[in-house]
Amino acid sequence: MQIQLSFFGSIAFSLVAWGVVAARYVWPELRLRQPTEALRPLLILHSFRFMGLAFLIPGVVSPDLPSAFARSAALGDIIAATLALLSLLLLPSRPGVFTTWIFNLWGTGDLLNAFYQANHSGLLPGQLGAAYFIPTLVVPLLLITHGITFRVLLHCRHEATMATSPHAM
Repeated sequence: MQIQLSFFGSIAFSLVAWGVVAARYVWPELRLRQPTEALRPLLILHSFRFMGLAFLIPGVVSPDLPSAFARSAALGDIIAATLALLSLLLLPSRPGVFTTWIFNLWGTGDLLNAFYQANHSGLLPGQLGAAYFIPTLVVPLLLITHGITFRVLLHCRHEATMATSPHAM
């Protein structure tokens, strides 16, 4: 029980620490940019989600790591990384913004699904091996940047609505 508490405590502290970094340094910088330009660094960060493939590498993780969790987390992350790169390629066009919405919905759902799968499969923190730092250090950052991405995307939508509104002129 103490191991689980330490694991979830690490995730909680990381979430708070990344929240402070985002509120103090990331958001103040991004809010000054045009929405599609604010999305670029967020998408670049998420293009590194291929790191989730580490859950499939023997020696990095314990052989006892539940395979259902490992496959789900790895596949979800590689799809999120691919969508992030595709979004980067298509920005600043409308299809780029649309693809970014798809990426952000998928990526957020994937992270929440990973928490569910970890709990459902009875994952123990020690089974993560060297990949322990993915859920305790990286995932909180990804969750926070998904929140920022939603905020920027909603601002894009608001700007698009204002530009097409007959009262905007």
